[in-house]
Amino acid sequence: MLTAKYSHIQIAGMPTRELFFYTMKKKTAILVDGGLFLKRYRSINKLKHLDPEKTAKDLWEMCLKHLSQAKAENFDLYRIFYYDCLPYSKKHHNPVTGKAIDFSRTPQYQFQVAFFEELKKKRKVALRLGILEDKNRWIIKPGITKDLLSKKLKIEELTEDDVQFDFTQKMVDIKIGLDIASMTLKRQVDQIILISGDSDFVPAAKLARREGIDFLLDPMWNPIKPHLFEHIDGLVSKIKRPES
Repeated sequence: MLTAKYSHIQIAGMPTRELFFYTMKKKTAILVDGGLFLKRYRSINKLKHLDPEKTAKDLWEMCLKHLSQAKAENFDLYRIFYYDCLPYSKKHHNPVTGKAIDFSRTPQYQFQVAFFEELKKKRKVALRLGILEDKNRWIIKPGITKDLLSKKLKIEELTEDDVQFDFTQKMVDIKIGLDIASMTLKRQVDQIILISGDSDFVPAAKLARREGIDFLLDPMWNPIKPHLFEHIDGLVSKIKRPES
């Protein structure tokens, strides 16, 4: 984006002249790992229940804070990309109680749908949705499995809350990687800020940095593995710092 500025100059023997010149503002793309964002947002704010409208507003405002950086340098927002999966909506029977579960009526489903609708209303926000792969099975929660193996809990003492339906997030990480590569090679942005916490982004980050892109990581105050520092140009979190 071209921004007009002007300056007064004085040339010997001539009146002061006002010259216009233009500066090119750098563009920033912000990529949000939805799974990490919701987990950290809930944890940092100590929330049991999330409000879709407020959560979307807080996410948008957190992203905009990234546009004001060191040395009063301001960046233009290219776009905010939000990555997640469509919520699971099928019906199954809980193996412990035999109770029918309609996932489309769960609070999690209703929140996700409403939250996505709120994000669609925000300026320059694009949803990039993957899918949940249905493995068609229930599994015992890890903590409960540990209690069973240590004989703190008997199998007949299991409740319907001790099991969960097994599905896996698909196509989210690859969408993040492809978008980083596409924006880099098409020279659409000067800077990419990734709100995430895992290391799956490293190959895409390497490509971006080799091509001259300024690559920042925002883990929302979550500790990252030491080796990740060599693959980023900076580490910064814009959400409020968690209380110790």
